Amino acid sequence: MNALDLLTKHFGPNKRLDEITDADVAGLVAWRRGHTVKGRGKKALAPATVNRSVVEPLRKLFIRARVVWRYQFPREPLWRTHRLKEPQERVRELHASEAEALNGALRPDFEPWFKFASATGLRLAETLIAWDCVNWEARTIVTVGKGGRTVATPLTDALAGILEPLRGHHPEAVFTYVCRRPTAGHKKGERLPITYMGARSEWQAMRKRAGVKGFRFHDVRHDFATKLLRRTGNLKLVSRALNHSDVKTTMRYAHVMHGEVAEALQDLSLSRQKSHEKSHATMAETAQIIEINSKIG
Repeated sequence: MNALDLLTKHFGPNKRLDEITDADVAGLVAWRRGHTVKGRGKKALAPATVNRSVVEPLRKLFIRARVVWRYQFPREPLWRTHRLKEPQERVRELHASEAEALNGALRPDFEPWFKFASATGLRLAETLIAWDCVNWEARTIVTVGKGGRTVATPLTDALAGILEPLRGHHPEAVFTYVCRRPTAGHKKGERLPITYMGARSEWQAMRKRAGVKGFRFHDVRHDFATKLLRRTGNLKLVSRALNHSDVKTTMRYAHVMHGEVAEALQDLSLSRQKSHEKSHATMAETAQIIEINSKIG
């Protein structure tokens, strides 16, 4: 459900913008906070989700009315009082020993899926692609991501190497697992599509087998971004790879560049020191030449 659908569902189709008060917005936020994450039981929505799904879209409607329609609101809500405080999302990088442990704990049938996730930095739902998402000729993988946005990933040789051996396993799903025990309608050994909940369950089991703690599946995405930024030093490139709609979202990874900044400052300092020493040496040589010339003269 998109933002306009949510706002219409809460306020009704006949509610005017100039009728919306601070109390109405507070009620909207409380209503949205009562929702839960789809497919996650009773897990409440994160403050960021509430802000981005209803508060920000409603604020932008007011802005549009003011700028485009020249409408003046004598009692426009105080938006800063309605935005929920968002905790700063941590950026967790996978250490080499942890990566080795996770790779050793992989189930063979889930291995291609996890390698694909690690190599693309896609969100969990975005990794569960179908074969019609893969365009071998155009060398792209296109699927639908967060907020219904199109997510395009270049089909590199490395990714092609992961996907190629999977052809023929299933007519629709790219990533599948081997059925280990007979169930209703399925045989042991049959290839079945990896589902969202199945991927989450296997990730938790794999992490437990590997003994890796404090590392969520979403941290695989953080790890990808951190390493890509360290390698390229290009924040816009990382933003594009992560399919962020705003490069500001990618700024959380800027800390990775601190080491490079320190190295550059060190290089600049050494360069200035060498230049200073060279200048002194040149002046000394010049003085010596003048002294010799004066003696000859």
